[in-house]
Amino acid sequence: MATQSLYRRYRPRRFSEVKGQEHVVRALRNAVINHREGQAYLFSGPRGTGKTTSARILAKVLNCENPQDGEPCCECESCLAVERGTSFDVHELDAASNNGVEAMRDIIDKASLGTPGRHRVYILDEVHMLTKGAEAALLKTLEEPPPHVVFVLATTDPQKVSETIRSRTQHLQFHLLPMDVMENHIRWLAGDAGIDLTDDALQSVLRQGGGSARDTVSALELVASGGGEPLETTPLDEFVEAFIEQDPGRALTVVAYAVQQGRDPRTLTDDIVRHLRDCFLSLMAPELVQLPAQRADEVGQLAQRLGAAGIVRAMERLGEMLVEMRHAPDPRLLLEVALVQLTHQAASNDMSVVLDRLDRLEQQVAAGAAAPAPRPAPVDPATGRAALGGRARPVAAVPSTPAAAPVPEAVAPVAAAPAPAAPAAVSPPAAAAPVAAPPVVAPSAAPAGDLVAAAAARWMADIKPTLKGFARAMYSNTTVLGERDGALSIGVANETHRMKCEDHRKDVEAAIAIVVGGKVPVHLVIHSGVDDDHAGDHPVSGGNGGGNVVAMNRAAPPPPDEDIDLDDLVDAPPEAVVTPLDRLTQAFPGSQLVDE
Repeated sequence: MATQSLYRRYRPRRFSEVKGQEHVVRALRNAVINHREGQAYLFSGPRGTGKTTSARILAKVLNCENPQDGEPCCECESCLAVERGTSFDVHELDAASNNGVEAMRDIIDKASLGTPGRHRVYILDEVHMLTKGAEAALLKTLEEPPPHVVFVLATTDPQKVSETIRSRTQHLQFHLLPMDVMENHIRWLAGDAGIDLTDDALQSVLRQGGGSARDTVSALELVASGGGEPLETTPLDEFVEAFIEQDPGRALTVVAYAVQQGRDPRTLTDDIVRHLRDCFLSLMAPELVQLPAQRADEVGQLAQRLGAAGIVRAMERLGEMLVEMRHAPDPRLLLEVALVQLTHQAASNDMSVVLDRLDRLEQQVAAGAAAPAPRPAPVDPATGRAALGGRARPVAAVPSTPAAAPVPEAVAPVAAAPAPAAPAAVSPPAAAAPVAAPPVVAPSAAPAGDLVAAAAARWMADIKPTLKGFARAMYSNTTVLGERDGALSIGVANETHRMKCEDHRKDVEAAIAIVVGGKVPVHLVIHSGVDDDHAGDHPVSGGNGGGNVVAMNRAAPPPPDEDIDLDDLVDAPPEAVVTPLDRLTQAFPGSQLVDE
């Protein structure tokens, strides 16, 4: 005979034993005490939070022979029959497998019959799986049931339940359990069941459960079966560390490790997004983080290092990949592409990447120190390779090796030092990737003409790829004409195109300022090959990305018309003129013309 699961053995029997749902327990107990129980209830919430259990307790207390303060006695024959599942007063139906009209008609026919107890209780689990016809068949009986009938509908997705059903029920929402309540409950349960549980194993159980009582107890049972060892889970902190240190190889290594352990790429992506959400909440609203205290502190430190902009960008990119994975033949490939884009700035042309880099540089300048050097990952003595998750471990576990301080990517001048005459070249870090994003140049005091010339030269290679959205679309078919009255002149096809480009001119000027290090005004002109009297004043030489720069040269005037003397004109000889009939005869040799 199989051993009964822990979540069944320790299922609550009274309302007082239900953990973390005080608002639901209070409403149901008061309704029973005051004899104001409703005709229909709708219990909604995540899985494993006590919806079906509360429905069974309600069914017990409604038919209990000796109820006490809104609680069932759990000793009378009615309560014991409900617990055994043999009660004639309680009918539990799985709407996922009995979702047709015939099942609902059977309930309607039996609802009008008498019952041995005071109430006949119908518990419909997963009610959102009912078909439209079944909902329509149940609707009238649900609105006006017999006086002795109580309906309890349970669902994990109340949005899929029709409005007509929801409006006829009292809707009670169940929530995930707080971590402190869940931790105390698991410690008590492990002690009562005789399970030796270490702190590390307890933390792994709580992380695996995620606030669901049933999932947490199931994880505890799995730990007990494994001898008390912590559950082997994917180190999600490694992804955040890879985002912080801009290390694509580290992120791809964790993906390979998770897939080898049997993790599905879609589920793994969803777990990463959920972990990033905890990081975001730890910055914005720490009281909403559903994690143990020690774990919440670790997540908060990671969030501080990554920053809100980096967290939001990672959540958006991975969320887009989750949508694309629905129809992708290889979802792992999409996940790896997204991780490379998030950990390697040169692989993304998003403007948010540049803004994220600027935010980091500002934080470094405000702190008055360069970014710390990444700690080397410790080597596993058994394999001789770098240990997975080594950099996320405490500093004491990492062997101390001398490391030179990295050179920041771009540092703006701090204060009183005089500005140089030309923008200083910024050397990239020693560990930068072979292909790097356009460097961010500090604000420069260079003349305006030099900035315009630099913008014209770098338009195609460095400025145009950083545009996004409608700005990139509108300026894709434009031509850089060069400097004109201290502004960068850009040619467009017609007036309509110029007006649309004018709407996004400020975005383009902002992108130019980031690349060249100074404000460069943009002047839009209609370019058709012939310009006004300013043409040719500022020819632009080729340079870095200047292949699309067109010099504004005035078109040469047409040659004067040659005088023709009419007396010199002569008539062509008659034999030189070929009539249409002659052409037909030549086209069809041997043919004859028939005159009708």
